[in-house]
Amino acid sequence: MDTGNTAFVLVSAALVLLMTPGLAFFYGGMVRAKSVLNMLMMNFICIAVVTVLWILYGWTVAFGNANDAPDGSTVWGGFKQWALHDISMTDGQWGTSGVPIIAVVAFQLMFAIITPALISGAIADRAKFTAWTLFVAVWSTLVYFPVAHWVFSPNGFINAKLHVMDFAGGTAVHINAGAAALACALVLGKRVSWRKDPMRPHNVPFVMLGAGLLWFGWFGFNAGSALGANGSASMVFVNTQVATAAAVLGWLAVEKIRDGHFTTLGAASGAVAGLVAITPACASVSPLGSIAIGLIAGGVCALAISLKYKFGFDDSLDVVGVHLVGGVVGTLLIGLFATKEMVGTVYTNGAKAGLFYGGGAEQLGRQAAGAAIVLVYSFVLAYAIAFVIDKTMGFRVAEDDEVTGIDQVEHAETAYDFATMGGSLRPAPAHVAASSSAAAESKVDA
Repeated sequence: MDTGNTAFVLVSAALVLLMTPGLAFFYGGMVRAKSVLNMLMMNFICIAVVTVLWILYGWTVAFGNANDAPDGSTVWGGFKQWALHDISMTDGQWGTSGVPIIAVVAFQLMFAIITPALISGAIADRAKFTAWTLFVAVWSTLVYFPVAHWVFSPNGFINAKLHVMDFAGGTAVHINAGAAALACALVLGKRVSWRKDPMRPHNVPFVMLGAGLLWFGWFGFNAGSALGANGSASMVFVNTQVATAAAVLGWLAVEKIRDGHFTTLGAASGAVAGLVAITPACASVSPLGSIAIGLIAGGVCALAISLKYKFGFDDSLDVVGVHLVGGVVGTLLIGLFATKEMVGTVYTNGAKAGLFYGGGAEQLGRQAAGAAIVLVYSFVLAYAIAFVIDKTMGFRVAEDDEVTGIDQVEHAETAYDFATMGGSLRPAPAHVAASSSAAAESKVDA
């Protein structure tokens, strides 16, 4: 066992977990004040639900036996390691990394958690919490766990057969979540007064805080995928930083040209777009290529967020424009900017350099195929899952409840209840409140 690599992976796993609360603040700041608690809860419930499912069967479906049987199924990992059966704290290491399998279980769990959480931004303000929780469980089971096997497992068919390069999840995480977000937005329909009410973010500092936590955690997301404290992780770390910074500049440049000003929300969104785009490419391109990917992703995503108005779907917080489009951009640009040195050092799946570095157009075609397969699979199944939930238990709250505020209706709470200042932060139980009210009425009568 390599204790240094193991420590690096465990710290990276903690950083990736931090990204989900960061995402909660990022999304929470962008919704209206009456919906912020629901947005936070939609993200936090993913931590609870997916963790339990991952231990029961998520790991074995996504990665089961991949380490011991590299020539196994290309579609799924099987059920042999359900509930982490045959995985102990001392037996077994992942490949040649010197990292115990149980540490990789923990690291990949954090990816499984944040992927469905990304979807929540597309249906902000209007989804029933119970319906959303069920959707997370079913979608993770039928979509994320198998796709993670296809992309991340050594014997997954997108990895081993199509030779697609996706180091940290451009397809499995961002295209996967972005396609599902589009499907859910279509099933749930538009918010009340969409395009009539500006629905401005209620707390832009929250958005910036969330973006900062995402940026910080993303170093674990990308560099941690090297599964070792080594030169590859170091280069990935640099590429992640460079592309994100370039994407901020690209997004702000588009804003200035199009709207005449720079916005704080734009800077935060540009950073996330850059992080999304460099995720699949961070181990296959040079720092110069990372600058190009960041600039392109920032500009393209800044333009893509207006697609919802052109096509008439209500993607509340621009998940499609940032994560789906950003994931596709980053995945495809590998086919242009991947260098022979990086590919030869990191990849052993038969991948080739990009078009601009003497590899021809073959790798670009592979990248496009991988992106298309995940996009179509996720969209179709997410639409079907959301449709069934909507037709049975109902996926969307009533219009009156949406107008009143989903926080009050779904959670019996409000984020900013100034009437309780100076008192208890937790409301009194119902029987206590009733007795207090009766006592007050008696005093009035007296």
